[in-house]
Amino acid sequence: MKALITGASSGIGRAIACVLAERGCELILCSRDAAALNALAETLPVNCKVVALDLGIEANCRKLYELTREDGVNILVNNAGFGVFGAFEKTDLDAELDLINLNVRAVHMLTKLFLKDFRKQERPCYILNVSSMAGFFAGPLFASYYASKNYVTRLSEGLAEELRQERANVSVSLLCPGPVPTAFGKRAGVSFGLSGTPVRVVAEDAVRGMLSRKLYIVPGVSNKCLRLLGAIFTSRFCARIVYYLQSAKNIARANG
Repeated sequence: MKALITGASSGIGRAIACVLAERGCELILCSRDAAALNALAETLPVNCKVVALDLGIEANCRKLYELTREDGVNILVNNAGFGVFGAFEKTDLDAELDLINLNVRAVHMLTKLFLKDFRKQERPCYILNVSSMAGFFAGPLFASYYASKNYVTRLSEGLAEELRQERANVSVSLLCPGPVPTAFGKRAGVSFGLSGTPVRVVAEDAVRGMLSRKLYIVPGVSNKCLRLLGAIFTSRFCARIVYYLQSAKNIARANG
């Protein structure tokens, strides 16, 4: 197996790289941070190719595909992404456009480009799109991030059904974690009140679920319960609950 992992230099992407390497999977590691990628590659017991690109730039998504399309990839992990926290009226527009480019456009482009090649292979192929519990809800005070993860969730659900109907060799999985102790919160400008699920646990669940061809991978009992509540109550009611939860994060940030 050979996997291409975006956002591989830290957090969930890095942890997934480690778990896949332990299974003997060769890796292509992509992020903006060449030094961090090279440092990670040196610690892994498999062959690694490092590609340092900012996937928030459309041309770089196409470049990544062209640089790796002949490398025998059969696993695509769309993990790169970030959040922008705050009231929608006050958040920076350019930052949000960068968010949309990375969280939405890059995922869309790479999924489509690699899917076409995956369908030509006879062996099983896997696409793991890293969404979030945010992908099941509206997110006041975190609106653009939640909206981007809703896009990833709905795109993956639609594609998964197309592939199921066709009995395709490709499966699509959605990783939907809640809070995870990574650098995500620092970049988003938010402090999470909960310690969250350990990143290693999230990565192990992700790889196990992907290889089992599961669509929804939701680490942790509390997150599974939260998703169930989201299915029971109206979107408007859930948005009110999310607002109060995000307000608490805002207070934590102000007091930090």
